[in-house]
Amino acid sequence: MKKRLALAFALVFPLLTAPASAQDKIKTVATFSILGDLVKNVGGDRITVSSLVGPNGDAHVYAPSPADAKALGEAKVVFVNGLGLEGWLARLIKASATKAVTVTATKGVKPRKSEEEGHGHDADPHAWQSVANAKIYVGNIRDGLIAADPDGKAVYEANAKSYLDKLDALETEVKQAIARIPADRRRIITTHDAFGYFGGAYGMEFIAPQGVSTESEASAKDVAKIIGQIKKQKIPAVFVENISDDRLMQRIAKETGAKIGGKLYSDALSDEKGPAATYLDMMRNNIRQFGSALQS
Repeated sequence: MKKRLALAFALVFPLLTAPASAQDKIKTVATFSILGDLVKNVGGDRITVSSLVGPNGDAHVYAPSPADAKALGEAKVVFVNGLGLEGWLARLIKASATKAVTVTATKGVKPRKSEEEGHGHDADPHAWQSVANAKIYVGNIRDGLIAADPDGKAVYEANAKSYLDKLDALETEVKQAIARIPADRRRIITTHDAFGYFGGAYGMEFIAPQGVSTESEASAKDVAKIIGQIKKQKIPAVFVENISDDRLMQRIAKETGAKIGGKLYSDALSDEKGPAATYLDMMRNNIRQFGSALQS
């Protein structure tokens, strides 16, 4: 009898002490890869997170799939950027019939007004390009997870605090990197207007043929204006983005003599083997590229 009890205990005890299985975790969905990484850092082992728009994907022009509707239908929490980034999201939520709580990560962010006219973009959605704004995202993610899973409050608060400390260190790195670039060289051309928050926070000027969205192509007039501006202001470099076709930047560089800098990650992370697999890596990659092109 004692042997049977001991055997039963030996079989049951590992089940009692084992970590939660995937079925026990809180299912969450993030609309794009950068937001998904922030959610993962706050949620830790208590959640699963899937990103609808994956690495190197363009959330501006994304076309949701039936699999996305299924993911939303199974989720308990859906994290969105807001500020007009996910124009396709309302239709997807309706199609999925999801009962998930929607958490807007940019709640409390001071929006940068878009200068783009005629395309329905009142605000620049790329708020994550400022580390200070990323901290606001983390606070909203933490609060959203606590509301959905009160038992995990201590875990979410601890994870958020740890990650916020990393963001503090990152912001110091960014400021130091930009300070090393001569003030008169802190002007660059990027494919679309994705770095306005970065420029406002860290003292750089970004000029883009496309507006805040990649939905519309740059006009010949806009391209000609930028070519003239590069020549007049002696802007030293143009950069390509991981989500964009580089042919326009190649043309602008050829016509102006501006240097083509390294690849920037604006709206999406790289894949796991790339240089921008996380938000922290993305920001560090970008400041390395700025420094390399603009200090020389």
